[in-house]
Amino acid sequence: MNSLFIQNPYEAALPNVLALALGLAIGLLVSWLYFLIWKWRYTAVIREDAVQRSQAVTAGKVHEQLIPYLPAFPYNPKDVRFLGSPIDLVVFDGLADGCVRRIVFLEVKTGNAGLTSRERSVRDVVQAREVEWAELRRENTWNPAKR
Repeated sequence: MNSLFIQNPYEAALPNVLALALGLAIGLLVSWLYFLIWKWRYTAVIREDAVQRSQAVTAGKVHEQLIPYLPAFPYNPKDVRFLGSPIDLVVFDGLADGCVRRIVFLEVKTGNAGLTSRERSVRDVVQAREVEWAELRRENTWNPAKR
């Protein structure tokens, strides 16, 4: 037979297939290394951001607790009660004097922080004057002598 003709057609494709497989392996290795480097950098950025946010939240919570005692606070600190959630403070204006003139729901914000959806919901209900007084009375039926 003539040596110019290849008997098996797959023999001619074998070098191409090996080159393709090698190229894919190298490409996967390079992309995996790139991913690991990106992940390492991105993780560091996320961790730093998380630390900064945590510090901001902690500082905000401390600020909420201390603001009634700052000189520029417009209410008597004795009239203020900390609620925390969904709003920060409730001011019973005049309570220390023995005559409550009004009740103020006070949300403390620092920087550019906006109201959360829950805080906006409370604000909207208060502004719509959908606030009421209710009492819950329950007879004390617990008797430690009876078992």
